[in-house]
Amino acid sequence: MKWLVLLGLVALSECIVILPLRKMKTLRETLREKNLLNNFLEERAYRLSKRDSKITIHPLKNYLDMAYVGNITIGTPPQEFRVVFDTGSADLWVPSISCVSPACYTHKTFNLHNSSSFGQTHQPISISYGPGIIQGFLGSDTVRIGNLVSLKQSFGLSQEEYGFDGAPFDGVLGLAYPSISIKGIIPIFDNLWSQGAFSEPVFAFYLNTCKPEGSVVMFGGVDHRYYKGELNWIPVSQTRYWQISMNRISMNGNVTACSRGCQALLDTGTSMIHGPTRLITNIHKLMNARHQGSEYVVSCDAVKTLPPVIFNINGIDYPLPPQAYITKAQNFCLSIFHGGTETSSPETWILGGVFLRQYFSVFDRRNDRIGLAPAV
Repeated sequence: MKWLVLLGLVALSECIVILPLRKMKTLRETLREKNLLNNFLEERAYRLSKRDSKITIHPLKNYLDMAYVGNITIGTPPQEFRVVFDTGSADLWVPSISCVSPACYTHKTFNLHNSSSFGQTHQPISISYGPGIIQGFLGSDTVRIGNLVSLKQSFGLSQEEYGFDGAPFDGVLGLAYPSISIKGIIPIFDNLWSQGAFSEPVFAFYLNTCKPEGSVVMFGGVDHRYYKGELNWIPVSQTRYWQISMNRISMNGNVTACSRGCQALLDTGTSMIHGPTRLITNIHKLMNARHQGSEYVVSCDAVKTLPPVIFNINGIDYPLPPQAYITKAQNFCLSIFHGGTETSSPETWILGGVFLRQYFSVFDRRNDRIGLAPAV
């Protein structure tokens, strides 16, 4: 019996496609180092209101904090791109060779004329990312993630990009539910599932805490070597984003936020934790953090004395130690908590990379659930 179990595990492991990810400096970090962050946010804010009734509008989130990227290829022969594998969006896009924006000059662009399998839909698109925006058109082609192949995959091609100068990625590969994708477009994960690319419609993230290398995204199964103990399964509360119900957030035994329960999005496309500004301010008061520009500065010695911030989800505590929620930037330290979700109803939190580095995460589309376990 033991041999049968072992053979089953080996067979399962052979079905898993594991793709390496690399932790990059976020655009926020790059701009901060050059003392350009506040100017950037002020200059780009107006772009949020840019709209055109003739094109498909697909609003997304702030892209400043995207940090983990991996490689995919598009076309025949394949052209390689560095993308963010993003559970907070559902669409795939990369820059087009016809892009006229300065940001495209520093990123790889897709040459549709060099791909024998390219098909064009002529549908214009516009995708908003907080203080950035891309505009372009839809195409279709063969997309490869490792040895996974999605045929006739629809994806966006940017012709104009605003606010993406210096971004550590060429494009974005969304892994959220089809309900938030551009109308009529089947996301790549759903295409792979329907084409029989894997037997189990799951993907999982291991985000390394120490080194730029070592992080992975895996498709079609779970490699148990990346976490400790058992996976705790949490039902998805709304099949749009990877959204779950959270019971409370506490520090030192006192509830500091989410006192009556709230919603949380697990988002690999941001490195931060975002919540309602009022509640984030209360958490910062407990840290003795001071507001500086668009961020909160914390004493670097605070990591020795501050308690963990505990997220209770489905009755289980998920502690986030101060070494995780306080980050060093040049000669000072910053909180990774940011406000801005108060427009959501009910109270909504976004748990990004700082949380997911502590907890290995499995996203199960067949059963609409998320599994969490302490990362190794």
